[in-house]
Amino acid sequence: MQHHWKELIAVDRYTVQSRGVLQEVDRKVLTLLYQPLIGCRALALYMTLWGELELLDGQEATHHRLMALMQCGLPDIYSERLKLEGIGLLDTYVHAPEADEPKLFLYELRPPLVPDQFFRDEMLSVFLHRQVGRHLFIQLSNFFARPSIDETKFTQVTRSFSDVFSAVPAEQIVAGLSEEAGPELLEGKDHIRRDEASYVLDDDVFDFELFFAGLSKQLVPRRAVTAKVKEAIKKLAFLYGIPPLEMQKLVLGVIDPAYHIDIDALRRAAREWYELEHGGVEPRLVERVQPLAYRTMENIEPRTKEEQLMKQLETISPRQLLKEISGGAEPSLADLQLIEDIMFQQQLLPGVVNVLIYYVMLRTNMKLSKKYVEKIASHWARKKVKTVKEAMELAKEEAKTYQNWANEKEKGTRTVRKVVRTEIVPDWLNMDYSQPDDDDFDVEQARKELEERLKKYRDES
Repeated sequence: MQHHWKELIAVDRYTVQSRGVLQEVDRKVLTLLYQPLIGCRALALYMTLWGELELLDGQEATHHRLMALMQCGLPDIYSERLKLEGIGLLDTYVHAPEADEPKLFLYELRPPLVPDQFFRDEMLSVFLHRQVGRHLFIQLSNFFARPSIDETKFTQVTRSFSDVFSAVPAEQIVAGLSEEAGPELLEGKDHIRRDEASYVLDDDVFDFELFFAGLSKQLVPRRAVTAKVKEAIKKLAFLYGIPPLEMQKLVLGVIDPAYHIDIDALRRAAREWYELEHGGVEPRLVERVQPLAYRTMENIEPRTKEEQLMKQLETISPRQLLKEISGGAEPSLADLQLIEDIMFQQQLLPGVVNVLIYYVMLRTNMKLSKKYVEKIASHWARKKVKTVKEAMELAKEEAKTYQNWANEKEKGTRTVRKVVRTEIVPDWLNMDYSQPDDDDFDVEQARKELEERLKKYRDES
């Protein structure tokens, strides 16, 4: 993990608390539903912190302790922590009193979503289905389901509060509040509450300005798009790749005369739209293209090779880019999985991922090295890179750092021999193209091959 030591070192202290009460059912949800999404190491970190919650009981410990408990290094702990934060299972707070003193981290565990919420979540349920397959997904769904009872056959006889409890006279309420012991019991303390995990999906994944601009206020007033509806639109658009103009049609199709938007109906409409567009194939992040709001070359005619490449990477999906680089052959499942994982876990936009693919292919003899890709991806995620242009500029600025990472990969296995390329390749990367993996690898030739393949794609499209 890039420069983890700048944010966390072994002598830094930590303590653990929980946002809500963790229960036995949470362990099952974490193991069976979240583990396929975050991996076994991230789950191990969560469970270890859960154990520390009771063992430490509010006390502090150094990260040496966590390393000993998990039998792994600090970079691994740091990278797995980011996964827990990204999916909403952990909130991290830090207190740094002085530059020379150890930091104090507060790890606040958040209970996972209850099964009903998990399976209703558009993104998590779909990604779980893709990770484990249809058969296991159905088995998991049935495991967490409860028998459905036809309530129409029953008559409700539940008593109300006022039927059971007598009213308290106003003077007793006033007297109770004025007692000294009352307020002091709550001072400086919070009630135990249940606050399930929730991941954050930025508003910028969907162009709401364009969405609202094309909607008639008479047909869909702004008040109809509540916070819950807006969140559902955002998730569905991100998951299924639905553009704003198409989303307008879907919303118009599910709004009722009372201006109420049925979220379940919107989900069904989104799935039907995707099935019509993609023939029923499950949505994959690698099929996305750069959102319009983050395209810097939209409606601009490229004047240089750099701008031409930028426009290309803004309008092609990562999967299509991998396919074109392979000369039209379908990318391997391992490459697709790697790219999709970093898009989901690091929340990088498609155009940024395209720059990452293009860069790594040129640096590593046309191979996607998993650790190398993940290192750069996590760096770009922390830098909040959103556009193709920003990714290109950062690749240029951090060229030496990224080269050191490539060298570290081979350290101890072979002698690193640097071959200095005199030509700058490509134009947007003003750097020395050293190739430690293969001295016979010709970067310029690789660049020309990439350009030819992408040019062929442009011409065909």
